[in-house]
Amino acid sequence: MELVYTGKTKNVYALENGNYLLKFKDDCTGKDGKFDPGENSVGLTIEGVGRVNLQMSVYFFEKLREAGIKTHYVSANLEECTMEVLPARVFGHGLEVICRRKAVGSFIRRYGDYIESGAALPCYVETTFKDDAKGDPLVTKDALVALGVMTDGQYDSLKEQTQRITMIVQDEMAKRGMDLYDIKFEFGYVGDEVILIDEIASGNMRVYKDGEYVEPMTLSRLFFA
Repeated sequence: MELVYTGKTKNVYALENGNYLLKFKDDCTGKDGKFDPGENSVGLTIEGVGRVNLQMSVYFFEKLREAGIKTHYVSANLEECTMEVLPARVFGHGLEVICRRKAVGSFIRRYGDYIESGAALPCYVETTFKDDAKGDPLVTKDALVALGVMTDGQYDSLKEQTQRITMIVQDEMAKRGMDLYDIKFEFGYVGDEVILIDEIASGNMRVYKDGEYVEPMTLSRLFFA
């Protein structure tokens, strides 16, 4: 296998069949030793988080398959912490999509003068370029279209899928007595079709239980209890 990309939380290898293999790591995004899915650098390492992130990703990708939502997921090996995926192309140099149900994290840091921390949001979708040097800058739909990163229709598909997937994740959390505050996705495309890529895991979401934030490893343990 050829290593083609080294990421913050996983490495990417090219397979002979044209697909890619994602190798999940135990690194998490954060700052000052604290987990934060909104940060753009590795802030801490949690032993075993790679495997549980893969386990949760497989669970949700299979849920999405049942719901008729296409993703890049092909198969996974939990023992080796790997997932085989389709060779989807990313938008631009990489785009992150955040769906927010509650005003916390970077949202409240930006807009705290206008909204209370923890206030409800209507599955608010925002996009950022993956650019560590520039702090993953926010980018609007109009800018994405004007820059040729995606078409108007691709953005609408991305937003609709983001909100739909977010509610599927929230429904699963609610079954376990937890509440999803926000979640980060990545999308790519195969041909003209927009599909979910990367992962759906505790390291990419902010979940609360009884008003208290749930750490990633605790979230995974509670989710599969």
